[in-house]
Amino acid sequence: MGQARKKYTREYRDEAVDLVVKSGRPIAEIARDLGINEATLGNWVHRAKQAGKVPETSEEPLGAGERAELKELREEVRRLRMEREFLKKAAAWFARESQ
Repeated sequence: MGQARKKYTREYRDEAVDLVVKSGRPIAEIARDLGINEATLGNWVHRAKQAGKVPETSEEPLGAGERAELKELREEVRRLRMEREFLKKAAAWFARESQ
């Protein structure tokens, strides 16, 4: 048996596309954060661009310094997320042990 397809409201789709456009983050990353399929979000963005709702390119390309800073910041975010997950697990473990 096949799975039932999820239905998303127009507002939800528009907000997801807006997030992709304004954040400058990759579609795959935003799709993971929202819990939707990457291809689905990519289709929404593509359709919005075709409909003229989203400019093709709204910003200048990043310079070398900005690119390096972005890479640094992404690495820091990745590290902080790992630390946060570790601390969540440690807190749960200590809570379980104290009972």
